[in-house]
Amino acid sequence: MSGSESRAQAVFQITNAEPMSLKKPKSLDKIWATDVFTLVKMEEALSKKAFRAMKKTVETGAALDASTADVVAAAMKDWAISKGANYFSHIFYPMTGASAEKHDGFIISDASGKAITEFTGSLLIKGEPDGSSFPNGSIRVTNAARGYTAWDPTSPAYIMHNDKGSTLCIPSIFISWTGEALDMKVPLLRSNSAMDKAAQKVLKLMGEKNVATLNSSCGAEQEYFLVDSNFANLRPDLVLAGRTLFGAAAAKGQEFDDHYFGAIQPRILSFMQDTEEQLYKLGIPAKTRHNEVAPGQFEIAPYYEAANVAADHQQLLMTVFKNTAKKHGFICLMHEKPFAGINGSGKHVNWSVGNSTQGNLLDPGTTPHDNLNFLIFCGAVIRGVHKYGPLLRAVIASAGNDHRLGANEAPPAILSVYLGSQIEGVFDQIAEGKLDGCDEGGIMDMGLSQIPPFAKDPGDRNRTSPFAFTGNRFEFRAVGSDQSVAGPLIAMNTMLADSLNWIAEELETAIDGKSNAAIREGVIKVLKKLMKEHGAAVFGGDGYSSEWHEMAVKERGLKNLPTTADALPYLKDDSIKALFESTGVLSETELASRFEVHAEKYILSIEVEAKLVQSMAKTSIYPAASRYLADLALTAASATEMGVDFDNATAKNVAKNISGMMKSVTKLEKAMAKEGHGSEEKHMQFCANDVRGLMDEVRGFADALEGDVADDMWPLPTYQEMLFIK
Repeated sequence: MSGSESRAQAVFQITNAEPMSLKKPKSLDKIWATDVFTLVKMEEALSKKAFRAMKKTVETGAALDASTADVVAAAMKDWAISKGANYFSHIFYPMTGASAEKHDGFIISDASGKAITEFTGSLLIKGEPDGSSFPNGSIRVTNAARGYTAWDPTSPAYIMHNDKGSTLCIPSIFISWTGEALDMKVPLLRSNSAMDKAAQKVLKLMGEKNVATLNSSCGAEQEYFLVDSNFANLRPDLVLAGRTLFGAAAAKGQEFDDHYFGAIQPRILSFMQDTEEQLYKLGIPAKTRHNEVAPGQFEIAPYYEAANVAADHQQLLMTVFKNTAKKHGFICLMHEKPFAGINGSGKHVNWSVGNSTQGNLLDPGTTPHDNLNFLIFCGAVIRGVHKYGPLLRAVIASAGNDHRLGANEAPPAILSVYLGSQIEGVFDQIAEGKLDGCDEGGIMDMGLSQIPPFAKDPGDRNRTSPFAFTGNRFEFRAVGSDQSVAGPLIAMNTMLADSLNWIAEELETAIDGKSNAAIREGVIKVLKKLMKEHGAAVFGGDGYSSEWHEMAVKERGLKNLPTTADALPYLKDDSIKALFESTGVLSETELASRFEVHAEKYILSIEVEAKLVQSMAKTSIYPAASRYLADLALTAASATEMGVDFDNATAKNVAKNISGMMKSVTKLEKAMAKEGHGSEEKHMQFCANDVRGLMDEVRGFADALEGDVADDMWPLPTYQEMLFIK
């Protein structure tokens, strides 16, 4: 079957398909966290002593003794078996950015040959996978294969079901035999501990007497595309690279803004409801669903959770979405830019810090000028973004995100902080050494009797800012949709810890007495110094404007790092090494390994795409365009024989673009054959500037051919089909 016939068959199958029928949704109270070994279930299953120990570990990170682990393991096994699970798995998050798992059975045999089930505390606490094939950034050689997974009691175990069985999944860390972190979870837990330690110092200097353990929180909005699998499976680029490497724009895209928040189509809604029910069973608080800006694009947003649990849940959410999409006949695309010319997808990470005694420390309240704790923590964020902006850019660097950042859909690659007019006004006063008051939001009254007046927010939102304050949290909007949120959370927690440590040292000098007046004066003095040194990071204007880009770099000294090749080398910067070593989050060896892993991933991603461009151009597009050119030539010859004047402009254009495409393919092949780049940095720059440029050159000719070649000969599903036929 030809490509065009496959396209026609795909359209027929899609347009005649019915949405998957679902059972009537169960009420939330009947399904919520039914597949999670929660504290409530532990309280029912454990002794009082064991439950108190587990609760303390979950809530404060306190150490758990081996005897308690034995009790928990036995109860966890019984619960899992009652849910149909015969296997358990330590779930961990290697530096691939994806989840990893190895399944082990509860079954063993005794001396009589009888099969019994066993799950001890030692099995719960430690697993030993073969870690040789996971990225390690030269921490270990290939023949040093041993790695350990270790149970993280602060993130709840859960059951994953499929049609063939169920598995008990135990969130875990992953470390080398020599003790280095090989995953995302270990540094995330360390970063949270470092932030808590620094925050405790500051709050006690502020006069707080009772300070509970602090934790960072996260709510990550997830954007994604759904493409019918009948189309997607005919596109090698979507299957292997997650994005379209060829494709002319459809006549209609997103210019009418009619997809954004539009009515959700029945087939899409069926998929959403199916995923949400699974997420609720897994204790993932899915809160919002809607159509996004681009056609075929959607979003889900969960409620806030502790950062470590949120990071685990975010990984699990992506797995559930991809698996469920297949059941509904879709492929779920989480690449940052699957389609050229329309909006790509991000993962906005909403981040805050707080505890049970002081509450959310990034909540300004109704009088932010009097909320000294908020001002201190907000100031710490400003300093962190200014001082470590290149780090924040590096942790969201990827081949996919490079296509998205800086376009009129995502924030620029220049890291700045948006505070909103109210909070920015307060910090402007502080920069002048005073603190008198702040603007209020007021009341929105439309003058319509049937529309009740409501409170107006004191500041607008700025969708062009990469790091924006949005009322009681900061939203890191530059994170890519396919990325783990752990990397950004590690960077944010660590930069906050560093800033709070600096503030604590400054406060000790600035606060002479312990009176409220002395504390207030000391806070203003410290924050005035902070704003003088780091206020350049605060910007409330249009982040897309060329004026800002010029001002940010030339006048404010901020870094503009448009590509991964520009950003990743900052992981080698002495200031970043010092940041992670001083806070105990990453050793120099662990940090260096992350640079190597991410650099290699970037290079390999570009190389895979380049190979696909070559093969698709030569084996799909070139044959189809050549057949069409032959048809045109035959038609022209017949017309000439009949004495008919035939306009051969299209034939000439097709011939020119075929020739141009194949010459560009040859140049790309030569570039890919180049060896001996000298260093990862030079190799990345070569990929970013040379290889990607040649790929775009091939695409330009190919997309022009799509506009000329007869539709019934074109081999690849088009943007019009993939984005609009559901």
